[in-house]
Order: sequence, then structure tokens, then C-alpha cells
Amino acid sequence: MNNIASMIDHTLLKPDATVDSVIKVCEEAKKYNFASVCINPCHVELVKKELEGSGVKVTTVIGFPLGSTTPQVKAFEATQAVKDGADELDMVINIGALKAKNYDYVKKDIEAVVKAKGEAIVKVIIETCLLTDEEKIEACKLAKEARADFVKTSTGFSTGGATVEDIKLMRETVGKDIGVKASGGVRSYETAIAMIEAGATRIGASASVAIAQGHQSNSNY
Repeated sequence: MNNIASMIDHTLLKPDATVDSVIKVCEEAKKYNFASVCINPCHVELVKKELEGSGVKVTTVIGFPLGSTTPQVKAFEATQAVKDGADELDMVINIGALKAKNYDYVKKDIEAVVKAKGEAIVKVIIETCLLTDEEKIEACKLAKEARADFVKTSTGFSTGGATVEDIKLMRETVGKDIGVKASGGVRSYETAIAMIEAGATRIGASASVAIAQGHQSNSNY
């Protein structure tokens, strides 16, 4: 693996994130050439400006972290985020609707963001820690049917994060057509590699610098 950094969304989604802390993660992203910086919607314009010309993308979150806003609100949020400069949108599904087997609603919820995305990439956060394996499979199928670009494990704000087992299950379900993002609890180079070997094509992490430094010091990759 030549450059794990290029697979990482360098993430700062803490509610107390300040302008200075956001600028810091942008500087780190440019230094290590991460795939993107993932921040809350209020910081999109700032991050777009900070990353201009760097090749690092701007990722923001939609319906975050609970996924319980309406499809119309998520669509508006997506439209505004793209207008502000977002390249990628990580949306949270309506988890309660999925568990109630209201699959039409869940699909329409995802489609609302997909239709509003413009040229942006849409990643669908299914919050695996709250789901059974059957529900994880159904969520992945719905995301694929709704023409999302990625499925993603977690917000990092619930009861658990990414696991190798979940990444394998998600990859088996979606096939090779769309991306799989491992997010939540990925704090070391070794864990990131395990996720990639299980089928992840993107890593979401706040410990991105440590992961990148681990890569640099590991002669096997």
C-alpha cells in the first residue's frame, strides 16, 4: 500500500471545534495529503478556502449525528453544503425507520440527498453498532439502490465504531460497485490496514496523523 493517507478523511466533528482547530486540521491534511477534511456544515466555506489548490477534498455531514431529520431537510442541507463548497456528503440514514422495516422511507431519505448532491459524492452512514446483521445488509442494499457512492459504518457518536466483521459484511453486500468507508474508532495504522484488507476503500478518522506516521514508519507498506 503506497499511500494510506490518500484514503483517509481527516475528521473534526466535535461540537466545540473552533475556527483555529479547523484550520489546524486543514494544515495537517495538506501536509499528509489526506483524501479530504471532514467537518460540520458551518465550516465548509472556511475549509474550502483553506484547502484551495491542495487537491484535498471537502467533506461534510448531513442529518448528523442522529439521522432523524426529514428527507426534505437533509436535501436542503445537502444543497447548501454543495453551494458552500462541499465535494463529499456523509449522510446519516433514518435508523428508526430502518429498524421498523420502513424501507421505502429509508430509500427515499437517501435519494433525497443523492438528488440534491450535484457533482458531490454521497456516503451513507448506517450506524452499524445499532443494527443487526440483517439490518446492516438491508441498509447497504437500500443505499446501493438509491445510487449512493459509498456506505459508511458509523458517525463516531453512538455506542460503537467500525469493525472488520462489519466491513467484510458491507463489502460482500454492495459488491465492487461502490465504496465502503470505515469510520469510528480507527485510531492506529494497524487498525486502518485491517479495515482496508477487509474491503474498506476509505477511512474516517480523527487520529489521521498518527495513522499516516505509522505508515511512514512501517517498512512493509
